Amino acid sequence: MTEIKVLVEGGKASAGAPLGPALGPLGVNIGDVVAKINEKTKSYAGMKVPVVVDVNASTKTFEINVGSPPTSALIKKEIGIDKGSSNPKAELKGNISMEQIKNVIEMKIEKLASYKMKSAAKEIAGVCNSMGITVEGKPAKEAIKEINEGKFDDLLKD
Repeated sequence: MTEIKVLVEGGKASAGAPLGPALGPLGVNIGDVVAKINEKTKSYAGMKVPVVVDVNASTKTFEINVGSPPTSALIKKEIGIDKGSSNPKAELKGNISMEQIKNVIEMKIEKLASYKMKSAAKEIAGVCNSMGITVEGKPAKEAIKEINEGKFDDLLKD
């Protein structure tokens, strides 16, 4: 199998570079590959997503594996900002709710170090801290303390 690794914008892969030139010599239907990639990445619209296309040149079949965008990209999309703070201690860029953190966890859970919702929420809050983003209107450290105290247990069920 031949493995082709590309970075595409969610839902906007095209038959042009880098996919077309890499797939052409392998004899697979490029249109089918592009359509499948766009279908699998449409939920990541506006973000760059790593994609691996495994092609079996002899049978002309392919398999597509979509990676996950960085946690920071998911957070930025969730709260609608272009970039995080260059100095998170002095400049705040936004606020994220625990519900939005849960959305990020659901998109990223397979790639996180945590496998329980409360641990994952603390992990995401830590990323928010480094981006200059408050959690529920508070510094991330306070929000993590509240998670530990069980304030969000109803929302963060495993």
